Amino acid sequence: MNEEEKEIPDEEEKIEEVKTEEAPQEEEDFQDKYFRLLAEMENTRKRIQKEKHEMTRFAIENVLSEVLLPIDTLESALGFIDQMSEDTRNWAKGFDMILSQFKEILGNHNVVAFHSQGEAFDPHRHEAVEVEETHEHTEGTILQEFLKGYKSGDRILRAARVKVAKTPSEDIEKNNKEKP
Repeated sequence: MNEEEKEIPDEEEKIEEVKTEEAPQEEEDFQDKYFRLLAEMENTRKRIQKEKHEMTRFAIENVLSEVLLPIDTLESALGFIDQMSEDTRNWAKGFDMILSQFKEILGNHNVVAFHSQGEAFDPHRHEAVEVEETHEHTEGTILQEFLKGYKSGDRILRAARVKVAKTPSEDIEKNNKEKP
């Protein structure tokens, strides 16, 4: 029995040696996993914060874009101030102040109108509601702006509604016949 008892401690010593050799490696592995999880949690926190910011911005821009049409209507109505009676002009001055407040709110949120007349048509910024055949302007030039466009930074809140120049169809047919 003495020999058997000696064999068991030898095996236990070998197991202990293997465990002590593996311990630093396991500790390194756990530490690596820990740091990876910390980094992943930080990235998740940043992503959620960015998404929250974007959702808030998107919600504010949607509300502001709904206010644009009443602002345009008010501007149009005030455009006829010269044709109004004196009493009506006094009322119009009050509405003009209200309009200024609306524009100030838009400005506070970096919402600005952009003008399109004379520019080249861009489907990302413009909505063509009318086309006019003309020799006076190159094709794709915006001839008239019916409704102003608005943007916030690089994002278009509302495309401008415009009339676009087009080459007359008779000229196009002439050019097609002349080509062999």
